[in-house]
Amino acid sequence: MSSFDDIDAFEGSSLAARAMAARPAPYLDGLNPAQREAVETMDGPVLMLAGAGTGKTRALTARVVHLLNTGRARPNEILAVTFTNKAAREMKNRIGGMLGQSIEGMPWLGTFHSICVKLLRRHAELVGLKSNFTILDSDDQLRLLKQLVSAAGIDDKRWPARQLASIIDGWKNRALTPDKIPAADAGAYNHQGPVLYAQYQARLKELNATDFGDLLLHMVVIFQNHPDVLEQYQRWFRYILVDEYQDTNVAQYLWLRLLAQSHKNICCVGDDDQSIYGWRGAEVGNILRFEKDFPGAHVVRLEQNYRSTPHILAAASGVIAGNASRLGKELWTEAQEGEKVRLIGHWDGDEEARWIGEEIESMQRGTRGLRAFSLDDMAILVRASHQMRAFEDRFLTIGLAYRVIGGPRFYERMEIRDAMAYFRMVVSPDDDLAFERIVNTPKRGLGDKAQQTIQRLARENGVSLLDGAALAVEQGAIKGKGGAALGQLVVDLARWGRMTGEAGLSHMELAEIILDESGYTTMWQNDKTPEAPGRLENLKELVKALEGFENLQGFLEHVSLVMDNESDDGGAKVSIMTLHAAKGLEFPAVFLPGWEDGLFPSQRSMDESGVKGLEEERRLAYVGITRAEEVCTISFAGNRRVFGQWQSSMPSRFIDELPEEHVDVLTPPGLYGGGYGAAGMSGGFGSDLESRVAEANVYNSPGWKRMQSRAGERSVSQPRESRNTVIDLEAVSAFTLGERVFHQKFGYGRIEGIEGDKLEIAFEKAGIKKVVARFIVAADDVPF
Repeated sequence: MSSFDDIDAFEGSSLAARAMAARPAPYLDGLNPAQREAVETMDGPVLMLAGAGTGKTRALTARVVHLLNTGRARPNEILAVTFTNKAAREMKNRIGGMLGQSIEGMPWLGTFHSICVKLLRRHAELVGLKSNFTILDSDDQLRLLKQLVSAAGIDDKRWPARQLASIIDGWKNRALTPDKIPAADAGAYNHQGPVLYAQYQARLKELNATDFGDLLLHMVVIFQNHPDVLEQYQRWFRYILVDEYQDTNVAQYLWLRLLAQSHKNICCVGDDDQSIYGWRGAEVGNILRFEKDFPGAHVVRLEQNYRSTPHILAAASGVIAGNASRLGKELWTEAQEGEKVRLIGHWDGDEEARWIGEEIESMQRGTRGLRAFSLDDMAILVRASHQMRAFEDRFLTIGLAYRVIGGPRFYERMEIRDAMAYFRMVVSPDDDLAFERIVNTPKRGLGDKAQQTIQRLARENGVSLLDGAALAVEQGAIKGKGGAALGQLVVDLARWGRMTGEAGLSHMELAEIILDESGYTTMWQNDKTPEAPGRLENLKELVKALEGFENLQGFLEHVSLVMDNESDDGGAKVSIMTLHAAKGLEFPAVFLPGWEDGLFPSQRSMDESGVKGLEEERRLAYVGITRAEEVCTISFAGNRRVFGQWQSSMPSRFIDELPEEHVDVLTPPGLYGGGYGAAGMSGGFGSDLESRVAEANVYNSPGWKRMQSRAGERSVSQPRESRNTVIDLEAVSAFTLGERVFHQKFGYGRIEGIEGDKLEIAFEKAGIKKVVARFIVAADDVPF
């Protein structure tokens, strides 16, 4: 049992805060009425429902200062919990600024994990640990799980240890110990999950170790099983403040409820409309049922927005109103009207990237009827990381500086580097660096010893590593499964190399074959971690990128050159990031591309979580729109290529939810019959193209001119513009002007124009639209 020998030291920290009582409170002067109400309502449960850009951090820190200034609490009696170290540092700095002195003696201001590790070191023996326990990182955790999986005789290829790690992490987020796994989860990991979880926890105790999930889980267990310990901390933590409450998981929620159930002096700050992390355990229900959990709770709505224009706020409110599970609030601002939200449709994704690049350069010059914007003022927020590729390629090609926030650039991602290493080996078999990268990826049973054998034979014979591998196989220097797998790789690389010259086989098809037959795609399909689906999407996007080049070699040269030309000169850059990474940030101008059903909202989210998943996607749309201060541009594409094949797409259902009076439609007539006809809006918002957009000429932009001026310097195939992609002559020849045809989505129509493989069709119900020929059949061929 942990002693409380240090209680006097804990409670005996500086009494200076008591002397602050009755001091002037200038920190209250700049607060609006709602913020001030949230600050001054100090006793009992308080929910500060803070909309985007409503100054919640200021209100939260002012509340801490007010507790200190009025003598309600000493610094060590306040528990203030954040989700990131950055937020904790910012809060501490703001508190010091408001007090006019550096803040000391607030040991309980930090993240959930940093606070729980302090508590656990005090009471480690209550869960079978010593106070000097170690915290395993994800690599150590995975290594330990692999040992357990191997000992259980489980095939790691079919049931990867990484999948088990994700399952266990999910259980810990829900505060489930091995003895409390529900029957519904009994089949997890081939029915072995619960047993392996128990073995894993037992092994951690033997090692005197925890993982990150244990820090909270152990403290919840201690509080539940040792009321005396819980009562002590309930007495110490007289006031509890929680930031970003909508992002808490079940374990965090239980920990907070246990600490607050006695005095109930808990203030939770959050926005149910910005709960976007359900995929990593966050439970929006925690904030939705706050008033039920804490009867008599005082709810303060912060609705005055200091960030965005009225049009942007109205557009965001129109979208989020579609969610049934929300507490409800209406953002407003004293700012002037400003620009309406701009909506534009494009023929395909590459055209979307070109237009946004042109628009960014025009906004830099201030030639869009707007003020001039710095590149630092602008951001592109995408739903999925694979969308970044089109923008990165475009910006690198025209010399537009950019940064990727929250992750590596597209061609620096692990799965892309792996795939390109395979392509490099097919084009250049002597590429030893590429061979080292792919020889045991995916796993082929070729450990360090086997790879050293290959290197030794290559050095002794003065040949490449691939030839050294062939010698190792011939001489039987590497035996067993590893030797057989290495032999197959050597044969496969030679065969793929011969296929590069085969007639009738495109380099996109060859890339698919390489990724499939090498087992690389299968590796990620079997990987059950949350990141795996995104990696597979990135691989699809990589194959799509190949279509703009004559062959694999031209593509590899292009990537090498543009990546080599990239340098961080410290100048202004456009930011590119996912919508998830953008939460908490703001930019004067924001571009939101890819608003198409299936992409956004994500088909996977809807398939896996139904209405709940759709509502989280809608919250993500709300977050995206509210990142914009002055200009918000939403775009969608009518067609996208996936593995070299055209796929028609429909505008996002969220576009239907944008309020008409707050949106300018820039889409040219004909894409979807003008406006958003295809999205279900009869007639849309009109089909006139704004003059400033109509006059924009992508091929006259500074970026295009820079690209043209540098074209002679490169010995590399330039990517072909998607408007001029190879025409499907067979598809075109199948139809004639005036012919009556049928489309699965748009119904019957008559062909009014033919341009390459694109047909302009006057549909009987959907109006004039441009579609790809392969999606059309003759009306007479439609079965009844």
